[in-house]
Amino acid sequence: MNLSRRDFLKLAGLVAGSAALSSCAPLYENLARLDSPLPFDGVRADPQIFALINRLSFGARREDLTRAAEIGIHAWVAEQVEYTGVSDDACNLRLRQFKTIDLSANDLFDLSDKIFDDQDKLTVPDELRQATLMRQAYSRRQLYERTVEFWSDHFNISTEKGDCFYLKTVDDREVIRPHALGFFGDLLWASSHSPAMLFYLDNQSNLKDAPNENYAREVMELHSLGVDGGYNQQDVMELARCLTGWTMKEHFWRGDFHFDADLHDTAPKKVLGKNIPVGGLDEGERVIRDLSLHPSTAHFLGFKLCRRFIADEPPAALVSSVAETFTATNGDLRAVMQTLLSEGVPHIQPKFKRPADFIISSLRLLDARTDGGKPLQRYLARMGQPYFTWPTPDGYPDISAPWMSNLMPRWQFAAALVQNEIKGTEIDVEHLLEISGASDIETFTKWTSTLLLGAPLPDDDCQKMASALHEAGAGDEISTARVVIAGLLASPAFQWK
Repeated sequence: MNLSRRDFLKLAGLVAGSAALSSCAPLYENLARLDSPLPFDGVRADPQIFALINRLSFGARREDLTRAAEIGIHAWVAEQVEYTGVSDDACNLRLRQFKTIDLSANDLFDLSDKIFDDQDKLTVPDELRQATLMRQAYSRRQLYERTVEFWSDHFNISTEKGDCFYLKTVDDREVIRPHALGFFGDLLWASSHSPAMLFYLDNQSNLKDAPNENYAREVMELHSLGVDGGYNQQDVMELARCLTGWTMKEHFWRGDFHFDADLHDTAPKKVLGKNIPVGGLDEGERVIRDLSLHPSTAHFLGFKLCRRFIADEPPAALVSSVAETFTATNGDLRAVMQTLLSEGVPHIQPKFKRPADFIISSLRLLDARTDGGKPLQRYLARMGQPYFTWPTPDGYPDISAPWMSNLMPRWQFAAALVQNEIKGTEIDVEHLLEISGASDIETFTKWTSTLLLGAPLPDDDCQKMASALHEAGAGDEISTARVVIAGLLASPAFQWK
């Protein structure tokens, strides 16, 4: 590119600052009436359908829009909820390169202090992060990956804490992914038996003579009932006693769940007004089952799901409806998502993209090729969302405000991406120019804004952009196209979904 980085950012700012981009903000009110398939010509789709798929996926790729055009948006949503019918062989083939994501905890422990890939200097959590990004970028089961992301935040575990360095890989494989669209009771039960979670929240130090209340408190406050869910400090103390002796093996079968009866408090207990029969391991499991079906849990999870998928401040009536479905189906998360999406779509409000969403949507919409490796992961870290390193158990924020101030790394990413400066990641700008059929930069700007934003920029803005690029001497056709793409990625409209 012939432009200096300063000139490049100045020109990109012409797009980023365009007031006309506000007209591309997603509108959802009429989607409930879009029952029949709509035409799609390879880039232009109904803006509302584009916006909805963009919300429920990590970026509305052409194949998603084509599928929605074939079967209708409601059928597309239903297909994504019933995700097991969506073939994901191509994504699974990409995951075969990873050496650790299918290993046992014991085997992972043997690698946990080693760099086992001399070329890329990868560690165990590096491969988990890379596999996560690849799934989000390439999986055809996009709504499922969205729910995996949601539950990974809900049951947050940081790989920066001790044995979680290697145990999180098992937790991701055996807790989050199998149950993300299953029954919440199974998910909570699996998490409560996860050595990664027990270690992260200090339950390996929860002994009959020295109880540790950390996990007991968080399983009520963050994982089930919510902070206003009707429990008190006495309930926390009693549940902690129920969970004494819940730990993991340390020698043979290291990293497996283990109940040590010698460390368990066998005295009578009472949690949430219920007497807990003396029963060793069954005491804690009984309370976990009760928590998973508690009315406060239904409401708390309903609110969080509505906040993630619908709006930062979701309507109370929608939250109540989702909670009612949760209760009526004993926590069937597929039924919950069907209710949330069928009733919630008209209430969707734009949300500011979190860093992972910003990066993955850029890759998906531009049909980028990526290995998800460390150079790309470093951009996530600069933006504030490196996978599995949020230090507190509440998970990465899922409202817009915390993410709206650190924008410079997004501009830097856009510039590096379009110039193919990120090792392991590449976009084919020549191919994009070719398939656009554009004979001039104005036409290409209109085509690219439709590709990335779901609606074309007005003619006046396209003309202004073309004139500014010409006056600045942006260079040849490819260089000019790069500036247009980067400017759109840096634009206010692209930061929202």
